[in-house]
Amino acid sequence: MKTGISVSKGYAVGKAYVLDTEQPASFQTTADNPGVQADRLKRALEKSKEQIEEIAAGIRERLDSRNAEIIESHLNFLKDPAFIGEAFSKIDRESVSAEKAVDDVTQSLYDTFSGFDDDYMKERAADIQDVGTRIIRNLAGEQKEFDFRQLPAGTVLFAHDLKPSDTAQICRDNVCAIVTETGGETSHTAILAKALGIPAMVGCKEILSSVQTGTTVVVDGTAGEILVNPGTDLVNQYLTRIEQEKQQKEKVACFARKKIFTKEGRRILTFANIGGLKDLEIALENGAEGVGLFRTEFLFMDRGTMPTEEEQFRVYKEAAKRLDRKTLTIRTLDIGGDKSLPYLKMEKESNPFLGLRAIRLCLKNPEIFETQLRAILRASVYGNIRVMFPMISCMDEFQRAKSVLDSCKQQLEQKGVPFDSSIKIGMMIEIPSAALLAEKFAKQVDFFSIGTNDLIQYTLAVDRMNERISDLYNPLHPAVLRLIQMTISAALQAGIPCCMCGELASDERAIPLLLQYGLNEFSVSPGVLAEIKSVLLQSVGS
Repeated sequence: MKTGISVSKGYAVGKAYVLDTEQPASFQTTADNPGVQADRLKRALEKSKEQIEEIAAGIRERLDSRNAEIIESHLNFLKDPAFIGEAFSKIDRESVSAEKAVDDVTQSLYDTFSGFDDDYMKERAADIQDVGTRIIRNLAGEQKEFDFRQLPAGTVLFAHDLKPSDTAQICRDNVCAIVTETGGETSHTAILAKALGIPAMVGCKEILSSVQTGTTVVVDGTAGEILVNPGTDLVNQYLTRIEQEKQQKEKVACFARKKIFTKEGRRILTFANIGGLKDLEIALENGAEGVGLFRTEFLFMDRGTMPTEEEQFRVYKEAAKRLDRKTLTIRTLDIGGDKSLPYLKMEKESNPFLGLRAIRLCLKNPEIFETQLRAILRASVYGNIRVMFPMISCMDEFQRAKSVLDSCKQQLEQKGVPFDSSIKIGMMIEIPSAALLAEKFAKQVDFFSIGTNDLIQYTLAVDRMNERISDLYNPLHPAVLRLIQMTISAALQAGIPCCMCGELASDERAIPLLLQYGLNEFSVSPGVLAEIKSVLLQSVGS
């Protein structure tokens, strides 16, 4: 038995296929004619663009647009001045070959992303490397794509690591599970596996030395175990589990479209937490009645430069249109703490979770804040958008943030740009001081959203990622519950909605208590929407 990190739960029984990872051939490093090298690079870039677009089109046809976006993000690198612009500059400045220029720039950016403390940013290093490898292979005339459609049904895919462009082509019709030796919970492997609903394990060290193509394997994505050459009895046990799991999912899925009312007639809404358009599609498929949290920082992370107002506007507009007047709650940029940007110079802090992050960082960088707010306002005419400020700790912070929003409204008015002048403005309750002042805040805002992940760790002074003290991280601690109850009570008295978008919203132990407190909006991960709606319906007696 082998173990690893389970990033997508479930069970699978199938035949292993070990994917070989080819390395680009060696290349000449120096060149006498920079103009020739620049022309070669232009042709290789165009070829790379065509390949990426072809892969994305195939994914969209076989699966859906959300999975296509995984590989489409690579197109940004092909026009990023921090990446491609620097490669052309290096050719001209240092008289190196196109391959050498691309390799150097790729390695430099790879090292930058890999050096971040944030796991999500570390995983984005794989995108950089994938694009760089593709360009170099096209320069050498040897780029070729592995056709994952040739794999037989019931394949368990094994690899040292999967390139994002490989991962994006995987289809659940023939791949029933994924196992890699490297990777983490924020890797494309994890993201896609969850989207496809297939078991996946990463970080399975030296697993390739224990398995060969054709070997029968069992992947237990729930327990985080891999069984190589299991006996017939064990295989049959897991086949039974797979059938039981399928029946349970079908049973839960029937709750997805049901509306929830308490015995008193109070409407309970089930929203989704999303990081982009691909998550939104999953959410809508699973019966989301709106979006309680759009984590906009992910628009800023998969790139080497700041997204423009127009780029952000297009994403917010598309999300609003797809929701068709359902609520879209857009949280303004929440960077800092465990998340950082490679192109935004941020001084290293001894305690970043208590430092310059979220609304504090935005107020210190008004050009970033105003760009995002203008994009949100412009998109607001296409749907039911509400804007939410994160990590508000005092009334002054909220008033300053609102003032910037008002200024952006004036800027758009002067230019004759339409927006929803009555757009709803809310705030995250994720700092104890905000919860204690909830009664005062409730008179100033249009809605609350309780971010329990930070609220718990700030209340209990416990880092939830620290294994040494993880036993002290108690979501149901009386002090935490008291702050949550105070917040919900303040919202009810003021007649404003109160949402919960933290992990506690999907904790079956807490749901009956949250309903008792009067919580009326639950926002959870798209993949568990139907399951949580089932629990809510049982809790209210429907």
